[in-house]
Amino acid sequence: MPVKGRWALLLLAPAVLLVAVFFVVPIAAILLRSFTEPQLGLETYRSLLADPTTLRVLGRTMLAGVIAVIVCVLLGYPYAYLMTLVGPTARSLLMVVVLVPFWTSLMARTFAWISLLQRDGPVAALLGFFGMPDVVLLGTSAGVMIGMVQILLPYMVLTLVTSLSQIDRGLLTAAQSLGANRYRAFLQVYLPLSAPGMFAGSGLVFILALGFYITPQLLGSPQESLIAQVIGVRVERLVDFAGAGGLSLILLLATAACLFVGLLAVKPLRNLAGQSGVRR
Repeated sequence: MPVKGRWALLLLAPAVLLVAVFFVVPIAAILLRSFTEPQLGLETYRSLLADPTTLRVLGRTMLAGVIAVIVCVLLGYPYAYLMTLVGPTARSLLMVVVLVPFWTSLMARTFAWISLLQRDGPVAALLGFFGMPDVVLLGTSAGVMIGMVQILLPYMVLTLVTSLSQIDRGLLTAAQSLGANRYRAFLQVYLPLSAPGMFAGSGLVFILALGFYITPQLLGSPQESLIAQVIGVRVERLVDFAGAGGLSLILLLATAACLFVGLLAVKPLRNLAGQSGVRR
């Protein structure tokens, strides 16, 4: 093996060891219990997949992740696009606005949303001003989604900014010189080129949304529990480590399947940019 390869392995060794000790080994132990308790085999997974409540919670969690991704893309894409248009000073100010939430703990932000969304809170007063009185978002799925989007939106924006800043805006000028208006040039050239960035940000937001525990626990209700809360109940109250490990594996496989489908879906969008001719 070349000397450079040996040094690379030595540099990677601490990180690999850290991941193996604190990530791979615990996950392997949890999954092993799901296959060996209460008996060796797939009984844990049969009981979980036969339970309509488990399937309903899993579907609710997936739906929450999809909604979070859609909202974050709709809010984050224009913001990230604006950051690529403005000058360095304005871009720095916009970046500070994105990074400010990271300076406050997740718990503090969630408790702040409790104050904002509760009955007679500022949000309820604002909705009442616009003719929607007695609207209480605390303890509802909408309230949970608001808190989740506020936490996840910076991840989407930062990922999109990195991707959009690498797109050559001269391609838009070239498309317009061929007869396309600015909207068509954006849709047929710029948007497909930004699809990988959107997919990367969407994947990150989706994965983080599936594992949310604190925000749904504090802003939601037991009737609208997500999968992380159910796993927590099995561990803390039922002491069912096998069931919790089974749910974790099911969630992991479902997440991987969704990301794989998303990867297949984003390829046609990327290929649109390579199609010849922006027709008049």
